[in-house]
Amino acid sequence: MRQRRWTCAIAGASTAALLVSGAAPGELLAQAIEERMEGNTEGVKAQAQIDELSDKTDQLLAEYRNTLKQIESLRVYNRQSEELLRAQEEEMASLQSQIDDVEVVGRGVAPLMFKMIEALDQFVNLDTPFLMQEREKRVAELRGLMNRSDVTEAEKFRRILEAYQIENEFGRTIEAYRSTLDREGKKLTVDFLRVGRIALVYQTLDGSQNGVWDQGQRAWKELDSSYASAIAQGLKVARKQSAPDMIRLPLPAPEKAGGEV
Repeated sequence: MRQRRWTCAIAGASTAALLVSGAAPGELLAQAIEERMEGNTEGVKAQAQIDELSDKTDQLLAEYRNTLKQIESLRVYNRQSEELLRAQEEEMASLQSQIDDVEVVGRGVAPLMFKMIEALDQFVNLDTPFLMQEREKRVAELRGLMNRSDVTEAEKFRRILEAYQIENEFGRTIEAYRSTLDREGKKLTVDFLRVGRIALVYQTLDGSQNGVWDQGQRAWKELDSSYASAIAQGLKVARKQSAPDMIRLPLPAPEKAGGEV
């Protein structure tokens, strides 16, 4: 409305000026119309500039509000990060305390681990003599492990318990393996059949010789040929070449007697 009044005022002033100058009415009207059109054009330009400034202002306001939201999000993130950092520092302090406790406990556990290794060594030497090289090697590796500074006390203890577990499993499994046997000063290549810890027998590769370990006498005893087929069948079962079945094997006992396994 102000623009219209301003334009009309200009047009009126222009008309009055023309009348004073003595111009013809037609010329006066034409000039007034032209000036009014020029004024309208200028007004449109001015309004366009105003609209452009308004759009820019709205855009800047939107960016400002978005920036405020981002700042608030960063503040929330920083608070969470600080809380997480404090929690991690507390966890690190707790872990360090646990490590210190483990070191103290480790110094007390070391004598126990040495005793456990010695007990395992004695057990292997007094047990039925199967897989002796493998079992003696395991004990020797444990002794060497105890002298290593790059292995933690927890790992040493775990390895000792693992060795005990392996020995325990031998009492619940059946196994066949090939190795050598000293018989009367000669080394024979034989197949051994172990049934838990209750029976350990052997058979030569041609099946002509068979024997059983007598734990009471701690010596090998020869078996007659009547056990040859049973031992051969037991070897197949242990190697999963035959289905499990009743196998007639000699069981060491105070008196000389046979039994079925």
